[in-house]
Amino acid sequence: MSLFKQILVKRTLTALLVCAMVPVSLTTAMAQPTGLPSLGAASAADLSPAWERRLGESIIAQGRIDPTYVHDPDINQYLNSMGQRLVRYAPVSSTSIDLFGVKDPVINAFALPGGFIGINTGLMVAATTESELAGVVAHEIAHVTQRHIARGFTQQKQSGHIAMASIAAALLAAVAGSANLGAGVAAFGQAAAVDGQLGFSRDAEREADRVGFLMLSKAGYNPEGMQNLFERLMQASQFNERGGGGAYMSTHPMSIDRMTDMQNRTRTLAKSSYRDSDAFWYTRSRARVLQADDRLFLKRIQEQLQDEARRLTGVKRSSAFLGLALVGLRQNNMPAAKDFYQKAQEGVGASPYLARVEVELALTAGQLERALTLSDESMKRWPDQQSLANLHAQALQQLGRFAQAAKFLEVQLKRWPTQDPGLYQALANNLAQIGEAIRARQSMATYYTLTGAFPAAMAQLQQARQISKDFHQQSQIDVQIRQLTQKIANEREVLQRFGG
Repeated sequence: MSLFKQILVKRTLTALLVCAMVPVSLTTAMAQPTGLPSLGAASAADLSPAWERRLGESIIAQGRIDPTYVHDPDINQYLNSMGQRLVRYAPVSSTSIDLFGVKDPVINAFALPGGFIGINTGLMVAATTESELAGVVAHEIAHVTQRHIARGFTQQKQSGHIAMASIAAALLAAVAGSANLGAGVAAFGQAAAVDGQLGFSRDAEREADRVGFLMLSKAGYNPEGMQNLFERLMQASQFNERGGGGAYMSTHPMSIDRMTDMQNRTRTLAKSSYRDSDAFWYTRSRARVLQADDRLFLKRIQEQLQDEARRLTGVKRSSAFLGLALVGLRQNNMPAAKDFYQKAQEGVGASPYLARVEVELALTAGQLERALTLSDESMKRWPDQQSLANLHAQALQQLGRFAQAAKFLEVQLKRWPTQDPGLYQALANNLAQIGEAIRARQSMATYYTLTGAFPAAMAQLQQARQISKDFHQQSQIDVQIRQLTQKIANEREVLQRFGG
């Protein structure tokens, strides 16, 4: 089991890793309210924003190859768009965030050091309004801006907890290509003392409520969203419903005092007229279908979507039919998928989320030229939609237009260099098809680097160096090797620092 998966399984390991939900390159911090532990001078040195980010990058590299990591560009682009909208109103002058989806029906969210934020598909589906989802994201952004992660790390180090050392040891094993990664992560999960963190966590939660609430309201969302979702999760957790809030509530303890404070703050504001975006409903439906990991689960989701399609109107009805079309694709039932897609178009305007499904239908049916035309037309209309670009590249590759696909992918990777490491793998495959063996290996080296497989990345570059007979190309590869060597050294430095 990968490091990332172990972290997800053991996400109750400590309040500090799960509580904070958005990364940060902080330059300033708010004054600390009474009741929260002081970091002190040593704390700032132990976990500066830069060091925190470096640690997070080491962890997320392993996460990108985990099967629960959502690579769907629509979902991740939507989550990051929401995060960027909220973070504009964060109480710091510089904040960096990276949100990503996690294929898990359990209602939860977590943060890795450095601002990498995981949002479970279960949380997206549980949110009945966009403001409810935004409320959770805002709350977690507040954990970051208040430097709760850094405080938690410092507390652990001072109290002798070994969580940091265990994480670092596991990551060092991954950097070295060791097969003992699982053992290191298991030790990390077992060593965490959650109950020892809860007192601190309650203080942090109150502070995150207040700061997050301000961000939510200033960003234009309905401030009742935070209160409404937390109330529902609190009630659900009392009955231990499957995926019904227990996971989130266990790592984000809720109290009557916190809820009362939230209700009082909501009452002070005028009634919001915020309208959910179409993107929320369409990505929510895609997340709902994506999280189904077996036939029975998918059948249950299908029944829910059918019920919603009968009851709802407008974009909500359209999103339900879109979900049913995706179920049809999953079941390889093309007639049903096409029928539901046609119904999803009724009564709503053009949307990149609907356009994507049309391209997917064409690709699945083997209508490659049609898929290419549709994706090209859609990209012109929605040039910032990464999913459409990915499908366009797939159509080119399946048509055997490898040189064209490679050129297209290179352009897209300049726009989105780190969002989807799999694009480098796709580029390598297309380059190999046209006899560009050296460039193919260079592209695979980048893929392995972004997924934390440094030995494999180095092997690809060394092979490229051996194959090349061109002096200038050899010099370029030598630079890449030196850069990777330095990156590995830097990786060891940061991990040894945390492993202390």
